[in-house]
Amino acid sequence: MNPEIAYTVSQLTFIVVKANTTSHAGKLAGAQARCQTSPPKRILVVADDMFILQVNAAVLSSFGYQTRTAEDGAAAWEALQANGYDLLITDNNMPRVSGVELVKKARSAHMTLPVILASGDLPALELEGNAWLQPVVPLRKPFTDDALLGTVKKVLRDTDRAREQIELAH
Repeated sequence: MNPEIAYTVSQLTFIVVKANTTSHAGKLAGAQARCQTSPPKRILVVADDMFILQVNAAVLSSFGYQTRTAEDGAAAWEALQANGYDLLITDNNMPRVSGVELVKKARSAHMTLPVILASGDLPALELEGNAWLQPVVPLRKPFTDDALLGTVKKVLRDTDRAREQIELAH
C-alpha cells in the first residue's frame, strides 16, 4: 500500500502521508471503509475556507464516506433541502448563514441529522440554551485528521444505535 495520497485542490497540491502505524481513529475509519456492506454514509461538509473545505472532504472521502461540499451556510441549506445526508459538518463563522443559523433552519424543518460544529469559535451558550438544536457535537479548530475521523465515526455510530433502538421499540 502506498503510504502517500496526493490531492489537488484548485492549483494547490498537497500530500497526506500515512504512517505505517495508524492511530485508533484511523484504524477504525479505515476498517469501516474496507468492511462497509451498506452504502457509504453521505456527509455534507460546509466551510467558507475553500482549502479547509476541500481537505476535510478529501480526507473523509479517502476513508469511504460520500462527501458533498458547500461554501457557506446558504449553499448548505439548499443542499440539505435537495438531498438527504447522514451527517452535517459545518463551520460556524461564515457569511450569509452561520453554522448555528444553519442548524436552526434544519431543526425548524424537522431534519434530525446529526451535526458536527467544527469551528474555532464554538457558541456554547447559544447551543446550551437551545436544547432543540441538538444533537450538535463540537469539534474545536484546529483539529487533526484523526480527530475529524474519530468524531465522524463516533457520531455516525451513536446515530445508528439510536435509530436501531427506536426501531426495536416499535
